Amino acid sequence: MDRILSLRVSEATAGQVTALARRLKASKKRVIESAVSRYAAEVEAETRRDVFEETCGAWSREEDPGLLTEESRKAFRESMEKRQS
Repeated sequence: MDRILSLRVSEATAGQVTALARRLKASKKRVIESAVSRYAAEVEAETRRDVFEETCGAWSREEDPGLLTEESRKAFRESMEKRQS
């Protein structure tokens, strides 16, 4: 579904979009969408972001997994003992 996007641009930019749309025999919408897609791809290539690394930080912990597990189990056992009393 398309969404309305309203923004102010300079007269020069508006003119460039119009001229490019005429030259390509395409809509202004298509020209802008294509330009944004290409710019996003260029930025992505320059920054070389690792999406997996950014979203899965839990995998790169400094704590030892065994120590973390033991601490969690200890806390669980202690909370269960408090409830049994």
